[in-house]
Amino acid sequence: MSKASNSSRANSSGVNSSGANYPRPDLSRLERQLSYTFKNTGLLTEALTHRSAGSKNNERLEFLGDSILNFVIAADLFLRYPQYAEGDLSRIRASLVNNEGLFMVSGQLKLGDYLVLGSGELKSGGYRRNSILADTVEAIFGAVFMESGFEMCRDLILRLYHEQLENIPDADSLKDPKTRLQELLQSRKLALPEYTVIEVLGKSHNQQFKMRCEIKQLQLTSQGQGSNRRKAEQQAAAEIFIQLQNKLEKK
Repeated sequence: MSKASNSSRANSSGVNSSGANYPRPDLSRLERQLSYTFKNTGLLTEALTHRSAGSKNNERLEFLGDSILNFVIAADLFLRYPQYAEGDLSRIRASLVNNEGLFMVSGQLKLGDYLVLGSGELKSGGYRRNSILADTVEAIFGAVFMESGFEMCRDLILRLYHEQLENIPDADSLKDPKTRLQELLQSRKLALPEYTVIEVLGKSHNQQFKMRCEIKQLQLTSQGQGSNRRKAEQQAAAEIFIQLQNKLEKK
């Protein structure tokens, strides 16, 4: 752990977006979870501060931390899996650095206990929201980089991601349904599926798409629905993939 001055920890209360004093959680507990002690706890507080709480928030640190996280995970996967092609490495990295992977890290840290939120986000349960927690993890990575440099930040990321990196699923299982369907059809020298819009429901700001996926050569059809065309296509592809597997197994 890096050393910190006692003076930077003297204030145990903070100010929320309305200007009222409120008790601040003990940040030293979070630092113990991180195995890293900030010299400047103001930097840690900034990393924990959502934009709803004011103009001095964690968005810039999040931007920085996101870039560092992607590089560190990419480099680790490159060395860990010399047999994997670029596409496989990209899929694995995406599965680790997305909101779900970051949310798992936030759970290790119990990060919801430390967030600084505006009153609106606080009332709506922002301290439980996956996207806010994921962004805060990235902001912490950015803060550690700013204070102690790349190597310290890299070590922190790999430490917090250790369990996920040791339990990475097979690369093929991470392929999206449309890709898996296309590869299966190509391996059997069958024509690719056709996707058509059946219906678009709802107003422009809250639309639902219904899509049809069809493999005419095999007379297979499925439907999918989602908040955008891509999601609806993926759902339809997932359903017809199962139909296709069953049909091929019977031959």
